[in-house]
Amino acid sequence: MKRQFLVVGFVALGLGAAACGGSSSDAESTATTTPATTTSAAADPASQTFGAGCAAVPATGPGSFSGMAADPVATAASHNPALSTLVTAVKKAGLVDTLNTAKDITVFAPTNDAFAKVPAADLKALLADKKKLTEVLTYHVVPGRQAPAALESGSFKSLQGGNVATMGSGTDFTVNGTSKVVCGNVPTGNATVYIVDTVLMPKG
Repeated sequence: MKRQFLVVGFVALGLGAAACGGSSSDAESTATTTPATTTSAAADPASQTFGAGCAAVPATGPGSFSGMAADPVATAASHNPALSTLVTAVKKAGLVDTLNTAKDITVFAPTNDAFAKVPAADLKALLADKKKLTEVLTYHVVPGRQAPAALESGSFKSLQGGNVATMGSGTDFTVNGTSKVVCGNVPTGNATVYIVDTVLMPKG
């Protein structure tokens, strides 16, 4: 029942964001008035990204920045080898369609190395507990396509319901004080992605 609530909430969140932002053409026309919270896929998506971790992204193909910009976020992540554990977790939680159909969201995406920091027994238990896994994964999702300027001193209510705090400037950002953005401002078809080096755990 709770998972149904989460999914309905996620879709409602996406529809609400779309209603506020209007069509893609409307978003483009108002981008100059809301630079802190809106990004769009440029002709060269790589020009928007930052961070040492971006060097590992393929130059061409579905896993490249251009390739990911053309796909919805869960599909885009599936083309990035560094996010394979996250993709497995999203599939186990049954959130692929929910993520792919959401409108204008930001995803803090933990790398495989981030999941490797979680003790093996704890990670195995998490992947086996669909309810808890859904809570953890939806904690990594916040509304709106948040631009780097919005992360300088940001506080966002996640889909899970808990708050996610960001700090930093330029190309140096952290999430909840401990998780570092290693590749930021990555555009996908329906989301902006910040790849992080530590899994975010909701309180409680």
